[in-house]
Amino acid sequence: MSRFLVHDTPLAGLKLIERKPVGDARGFLSRLFCASDLATAGWIGGIAQINHTQTRKQGAVRGLHFQRAPHAEMKLVSCLRGAVWDVAVDLRAGSPTFLKWHAVELSAGNHRAFLIPEGFAHGFQTLTEDCELLYLHSAAYAPDAEDGLQPQDPALAIAWPLAVSEVSLRDAQHALLTQAYTGLTP
Repeated sequence: MSRFLVHDTPLAGLKLIERKPVGDARGFLSRLFCASDLATAGWIGGIAQINHTQTRKQGAVRGLHFQRAPHAEMKLVSCLRGAVWDVAVDLRAGSPTFLKWHAVELSAGNHRAFLIPEGFAHGFQTLTEDCELLYLHSAAYAPDAEDGLQPQDPALAIAWPLAVSEVSLRDAQHALLTQAYTGLTP
């Protein structure tokens, strides 16, 4: 029996995963990852890296990050503390949803995860103070393949739910998209 409910989103390959916790008076157990169950949702390969982030300030934005081929990665993102508005942007060249974004709320209490396929940028905004996220990556971090989009790029028109209180210098300095941008190829 799978411990996950998998929901399609408007962007092909991007999935919302709902964990089905098992609990009693002591608390609960929630499976964060199962290779065989998540293979049906599109997770391929193993886990090459696991990252844990903390973001202290409400309204802060992290992202939008991705890695270029041959180091492209899938991510499975879960919120362990607080709540975030998690965003994925389709950067796949030729995709019918190229440069479209989709967002979901992830929180410690809603037992959701976002399965983000290769070819997408990812970022989030904190909806509460002191948010912690856990990322499972299908590929290890490769500094030479690292890239990103400016989170307030007018070409993306991401409707961040709160006023943006904080963005890292690195994220703010990503170039704005131009008509010449054709996307990522595998």
